[in-house]
Amino acid sequence: MAKPKFTPYQKRLFVFLSVATFFEGYDFTALSQILPNFRADMGLSQGQGGLIVAVISAGTILSYVLVRLADKWGRRQVLTVTILGYALFTFMTGLSRNAYDFTAFQFLGRIFLIAEWALSMVIAAEEFPAEHRGFALGLLQAVNSLGSIVCAAIVPTLLASPFGWRTVYFVGIIPLLLLAYARRGLRETKRFSQYADEQKKQRRPLLAILRTPYRKRVFQMALIWGLTYMCTNTVVVFWKEYAVSEAGFTDLQVAKALTLASILAMPFIFSIGKLLDAWGRRRTAVLIYCVSAVFVVLAYQLTNFWMLTISLSFAIFAAIALLALLNAFTTELFPTDMRADAFAWTNNLLGRIGYVISPVLVGKAAESYGWGNSVSFTAISVVVALVLILKWLPETTGKELEETAKL
Repeated sequence: MAKPKFTPYQKRLFVFLSVATFFEGYDFTALSQILPNFRADMGLSQGQGGLIVAVISAGTILSYVLVRLADKWGRRQVLTVTILGYALFTFMTGLSRNAYDFTAFQFLGRIFLIAEWALSMVIAAEEFPAEHRGFALGLLQAVNSLGSIVCAAIVPTLLASPFGWRTVYFVGIIPLLLLAYARRGLRETKRFSQYADEQKKQRRPLLAILRTPYRKRVFQMALIWGLTYMCTNTVVVFWKEYAVSEAGFTDLQVAKALTLASILAMPFIFSIGKLLDAWGRRRTAVLIYCVSAVFVVLAYQLTNFWMLTISLSFAIFAAIALLALLNAFTTELFPTDMRADAFAWTNNLLGRIGYVISPVLVGKAAESYGWGNSVSFTAISVVVALVLILKWLPETTGKELEETAKL
């Protein structure tokens, strides 16, 4: 396949958006890495730990408010707000005095972080050429895994510092401030600019999109997102809990396994964008959903270090690849004037219900059945999601957004 021909601005834009998506991976892995230590410091049970994850995850639902504003205020303006908001609450997390402070600051931080991630995908879909849109979206999501690798690699050292788990968040604030400065060179997307003046004069009611012919597609995509999140939101965040309590790993072994697994997954993760464009969205969906279902189970049932690490690497690949796939479908199946609103409804508002309830259910189930069995059971949800994709979603590969958005 010929290399994508990006303009100089598109190249700069890609770097900027890559940094933004990097922190979604960093923040997600940070929580999973510090959770056992944090629970021990605060004297919390497994169920309480799962509840904290669920409350924090609920912030991703409220990010809906920010994302849908991008169809009125513009992609650039709202993205700037999300960057600054996430930077503030990341710093405040490091200053938390107790479990309540930590949960509240992380909850607020997630609102801005997930809105930032969602808008990065919308901007990428609108600014990069159709024949390489899957490549761009896939590569951006792949950078997410770099955030996970960096976090997994440095957390053991940071936990040993005088500030302990707080250092994880203090370190993360530095690149965020650089990103806030760099956002000055970001332009509004051409597609949004074409109708921005008219759009800003209109007041779109909260339920406006549900009164359009796209209502059915909104609910279809939301259900697919929710089922997918039921699995992907637990496979990494609770893996350290499983590895320590059931596989007998030490903190150092967990860090080593997570780092190695992430590195092993990288070639596959960075190939997902090309695969989306070469194979198409639907065929690629069959591959990565099947990989997810199989290796999530293995990552929570095996105990041998190397077998477990290899299984985890494929589970990580699948979790990230699934996001890239659904990002492509979601941004391609709705028109420009409601693209951000549609992403907000399908992912942030409705789809994230699965994201929020899965840690609660798994955390409570783990108290009776253990982490391994509890997380393994979530693999059923991705199998159902795949069936719905093949039943409901059309192929969108290589088509302009104006064509893919048609009903």
